[in-house]
Amino acid sequence: MHFEKSPKEKPCCTLPTVKKLLEQKRRRETSSVLPSCSTASTSPAPQTAATLSSSEPFHCTGASSSYSDMAVSFEQWTGAPESSSYYSSLPGSSFAAAYNPPVTPEFTQQQQQLQELGDTMPQTYFSMLVPDPSMSSPWSFLGPSQASQLSFGSSMDAAKLDEARMLVSGMDDRRATRQDEDGDTILHIYTAKGLRECAYAAAERLRDVGRLDAKEHKGKTALLVAVTANQTEIVQDLLSLGADINACEVKGQTALHLAAHYGLPGVLQVILESRPDVNLEARNFEGMTPLHCAAISHSLTMKALSCSAMPDVSLQTKAAEKLSCVQMLLNAGASLLSQEIKSNKTVLHLAVKEGNIDLVHHLLKIPLQNMRDFVNMKAHGHTALHMAAGLHGNPHQAEILRLLLSGGADPSIRNLENDQPAHLLQSGPRGEQLKLMLKKRSASSRRRNVSLQD
Repeated sequence: MHFEKSPKEKPCCTLPTVKKLLEQKRRRETSSVLPSCSTASTSPAPQTAATLSSSEPFHCTGASSSYSDMAVSFEQWTGAPESSSYYSSLPGSSFAAAYNPPVTPEFTQQQQQLQELGDTMPQTYFSMLVPDPSMSSPWSFLGPSQASQLSFGSSMDAAKLDEARMLVSGMDDRRATRQDEDGDTILHIYTAKGLRECAYAAAERLRDVGRLDAKEHKGKTALLVAVTANQTEIVQDLLSLGADINACEVKGQTALHLAAHYGLPGVLQVILESRPDVNLEARNFEGMTPLHCAAISHSLTMKALSCSAMPDVSLQTKAAEKLSCVQMLLNAGASLLSQEIKSNKTVLHLAVKEGNIDLVHHLLKIPLQNMRDFVNMKAHGHTALHMAAGLHGNPHQAEILRLLLSGGADPSIRNLENDQPAHLLQSGPRGEQLKLMLKKRSASSRRRNVSLQD
């Protein structure tokens, strides 16, 4: 949407685009670049999970070709760098037609803050805590008269909040709610820039006129921008003001999908604890739940680690954060039995297909009354054991097979092509050793079944 300006009307300042702001933030947060794999010499330069390119589309499948293959073919497994690409649906506006509030000392100071904090965003920016013991819960919906008494749980500068409210109150409704050519409001801009007090004041104003969940041209609300930018406090503030926790953008990604994909446990915790109506089983347009996204994203990071010649502390930390997101979703009630729609894979199928031994081990330790049924669930005819048999060349293939067998996997189950897992093993001595292991377990299962029948 475009807004024409009169010749006399000039913007007081030109704010950067949301896309640029988020790119700058991620560059500041990341100091190392992922080492490339010899098997991916023709691929673009790999990146860490925290440094995601905005020029490539974000697929919750992790941009991994094996996921588009579904569960029919089993190709040679090769380690690949983490190929997760940054969310291409970030807004790319210039917000050149900026608001033009009255020029007051407070506004001048606010402009100064925008310019000074735009590139540095020091951690000391939020310095004053405004506690209020009378507030029983920071998540309750607050009216305008209550907002000034809010205990934010972390630093909120009361003086800056008052200045921000004065700035926003000086705008008429048209200027306060206007959207630029890419649909960005001042709330989107403040959120991406991490200006908490400004974002809070703008959110109050937009809430009062029913525009708190305004979407830019890729369908993202300010809440989704805050999640993507890892602005935990702003996520909390927007939810406390009534932002739609289940809002999704043009690809069906909700706040939970984004937090799970990027491995943001702090943001995820805020979302899960905010309201009981968060939809843990929401499906994006790829048919995946947040739990599926978390599992896929963890596998991508583990593949990147396997390609690293030397231990990468940042990747190890990110892998731990993503695994914690998986566990947080499960603790909140996300279903292990949920199957993604396109290929019917569960999180176990997804972990096994990518040779993610850490995640497989973690999932099989979860106490389930029907663990045997879970392990033997089929995805287009294939059990997890079939997929493990197809991990030719994966250094963890044998261990994954043992874990599945100990979890109750049945080697006698056949897929749609009438193949048992043993039929999908590689040829040669290695394949024969694994086939012997499957046959022993299959014979042991038959003896146990006969004994039970007797």
